Parts: sequence; C-alpha cells; structure tokens
Amino acid sequence: MNTALAAPAHAADALDLGPAWHAGFADLGPAFHTDTPPTALPETQLVALNAPLARELGFDPARLTGPEAVAALSGSRPIAGTRPVATVYSGHQFGVWAGQLGDGRAILLGELRTPQGPIEVQLKGAGLTRYSRMGDGRAVLRSSIREYLCSEAMHGLGIPTTRALSLTGSPQPVIRETVETAAVVARVAPSFVRFGHFEHFSANGLTPELRRLADFVIDRHYPDCRSAAGNAYANLLEAVSARTAALLAQWQAVGFCHGVMNTDNMSILGLTIDYGPFQFMDAFNPAHVCNHSDHGGRYAYHRQPNIAYWNLFCLGQALLPLMDEQQQALDALEPYKALFPAALTRRMGAKLGLQATAEGDAELVEALMQLMARDAVDFTICFRRLCDAVAGDSAPVRDLFLQREAFDAWAERWRERLQSQPGFDAAATAAAMRRVNPRIVLRNHLGQIAIERAQQGDFTEVRRLQQALAAPFDDREGEDDLAAFPPDWAQQIEISCSS
Repeated sequence: MNTALAAPAHAADALDLGPAWHAGFADLGPAFHTDTPPTALPETQLVALNAPLARELGFDPARLTGPEAVAALSGSRPIAGTRPVATVYSGHQFGVWAGQLGDGRAILLGELRTPQGPIEVQLKGAGLTRYSRMGDGRAVLRSSIREYLCSEAMHGLGIPTTRALSLTGSPQPVIRETVETAAVVARVAPSFVRFGHFEHFSANGLTPELRRLADFVIDRHYPDCRSAAGNAYANLLEAVSARTAALLAQWQAVGFCHGVMNTDNMSILGLTIDYGPFQFMDAFNPAHVCNHSDHGGRYAYHRQPNIAYWNLFCLGQALLPLMDEQQQALDALEPYKALFPAALTRRMGAKLGLQATAEGDAELVEALMQLMARDAVDFTICFRRLCDAVAGDSAPVRDLFLQREAFDAWAERWRERLQSQPGFDAAATAAAMRRVNPRIVLRNHLGQIAIERAQQGDFTEVRRLQQALAAPFDDREGEDDLAAFPPDWAQQIEISCSS
C-alpha cells in the first residue's frame, strides 16, 4: 500500500517521561512492522488517568497530567526512547479469511521493563498507519471511553485483560455514523501479539518469520514450552488453549459478551483484547448478541466458548509448519474440550458458594440458568442477591423470578447442597460469594451516561465509574445507582463495530 504517513517529529522535541524504553517487538525486524510515528491532534486534554497503573509502570502520575505529557500520550509529541511501529497481521473476521490486516490505528511505542516483566505500550487512535486500509487511523471519544473503562473493569473483576493507562481527547472531528471527536487510549499489555500475527506469516508461506515470532513469544512468555517434552510449538498451542479456556470461563461467569471474536482479536496470552461492541448482559439470554453488526449471531453469548475453540483451531493450522505432524496440533487442542467446562463449573460453583466441585453441580447451575433465561432475570443482580439468600432469606432474589415456585424448588436443592459441605458456615459462605459476584459491572447505560457527559466536556462520570469499577465487589456508599437495574431506555442502546 502507498498510504501516506506523517513525518516524524524532530528528536529535539521528544519528551522524557521517566522510565527507560526498549524496542521489544520492534527488534523482530521489518517483516513484522512498519515504523509509524503518530499523527498530532489539536488541543488535546486529559479525560482520565490510571494513576495506580502509572506508578506500576514507573511513571510519576502527577507529571502525566501536565500539558506536555498529555500531548505525548495523545501522539502529538514524541516520547524520548520510543520507536513507534504498527504491526502487521492477518485473520479470520466473522469466520471468513480477511487476508492482511494489521494495526490500522494502534501504534506500538515500545516496552517498559517492570518487576512483573516486560509491558508494551500502544497508542490507539493515534493516526494513519500502513495498515489502516480504508480507515482514518482515529478512534472516537465514545468508543475510547468504553475501552478505557471496560479494560479496567475487567481488571477489577480479576479477568485477564489489556489495561488502560490514559485517555485523552481532542476536538478534531472524526466521521463515523455521525461527526464525533477524536480520542486516544494509551493501553498496555505484556504483549499485543494476536492469533492473527501467526496466521499472517503462515498464510504467506513465510516459515522463517513464523518460527521467529513463535520463538519470540515462547522465550518471553512461555519458556516452559521449550523445556517440556515434545514439540515446543505444539506445547505453545496447548498452553494458549489452556489460557483461552480459562478466560472464556471467566467471561461466561460474569455474563460478558465480547462481540467481535475474530482471530485478529484473540490474544496469544489469553487476555481480553480489543473492546468494541462488548456488553455485560442485563436480562439473561443465552442467545444474546451484543454487536448490532453481527446479523447472524455468530458471536452470541452462548457461542463464545465454541468460537474460541474455532479460533484456536485456526491458530493450530497457522503453527503446523513448525510441527512434525498434524496430530501434534490436534492433540494440543484436545484439552480445551475438558478444561473449559471444568473451569466454568468451578467458577459458577463458587458464585453459588460451593467450595469444591461435586457430582450434580453442573446440573444445579444449569437449572438456575434455565430459570433465569426463562424469566429474563438480571444476571448480575441475581447472583449478588443470592449472596444474601444463603441464610434463608430468599425474598429479594425470589422476587426476580416470575415462576417463583420453580425458583423455590431450585433454592431448596441449592441449600441442601450448601449444607452438605464440611464445616458449612452461612456467614462465611455469603462473604465468599460476595468476593466473586460483583455488585457493579460496566453496564451499557452506565457507559452511555458517562459518554454523553464527556461529549459535553464533563469527565467526572468517567472518573467516578473508573473508581467504582476498580472495586466491583465492595458495598460502598454513593454507588447505589451504579448497582441498580438498568432503565428501560438501556434496551435501545445499539453497539456496533464502528469506533
């Protein structure tokens, strides 16, 4: 492609933000990326800053709030020591091979070395790259608020995810369905490598580059795959499958719908990545589709676990050139079929106060989910109220159901199961349940309220939500509205791939 790229700013303009930067992924060579300086935005301002994360990464949060740092976090001023690049990958989108894709609006600045290991930093929405295709390289304030808040909400829930360091905005117009304004999220992760990175090199017959990428990932993130018996790349596939199974169990257990589980949106580290048309369900519906653009319902809530396996199969196909035979890939994928249901049963059991998995627990969980689906019961509120029902007061949760006699019969079975546990203590069980059943999740209407206020220049609700979502299991004063039922108008919110 001949996409015009912005000229790099003079080195003298570079701002030193403190921590030392390292190339990391950029050291793999030109086959893996294109040098891509961000494109400046006018009149940038700080919408939100993740001060705890800034400290973890070695930044001084107070310094990041200054105008020079805000400009740097927006891509309007170079950061000393960084080498901005856009990476190339391919992938399957909605089950169809899409060919070459790549970072169309995300620019990788480099990596920081932390006590937890290397952490990559990207600017999402920082301008055109060689892989922008028909896009403009920008992100809008609406979708950037959603990504910033949800990545931190997932972290607060203990679910593996990319993180958000900062959110900056600019009045520069960006055209989507309507004219909106630009924003940039500085997001971080140990690695932004996706399944699609491997697919790209495999599909193009670039086996040496495929091997180099796989070795890079193994050496940095999966060293046990090389020391274990068997083919290291098959071991990598099995390890990624295990992490993905665990991730999907966590998604399902909180009613989270990703919305666009394309292979280029799947993390090689089993992280939740690329927050587009996501949703935490309100009324429970196993067939719920959160993405208005997903007309066929490919990424419905109940299909997510099988889609993850389908994506892993694509990753396995991509890695085949590095294996001795196809059976190694098939064997590496097989454990997913047992790991996911076992992980989900454990997590759902914990939500019901069960200390360990026993025969019949899966059926107990399924019976509750069927009741919830039949009566369109609010997912988050139902499980939170169950915490208070352990001691016998079922009225608040019972009132959520239309078929109350059916719920009563289920509740009797549930209490019998609880009381069969050695040393059962109702208060301790209720407390344990509150640690896994969140009071607050990032519902669509909460995000929409924050977005509408931010579009008027008021960022207080974004920051309030950020604080609340960092401690989603706590009962805190002043947050009752965030834990309440969604208003009727929330059903009219439509979320698509447009951002």
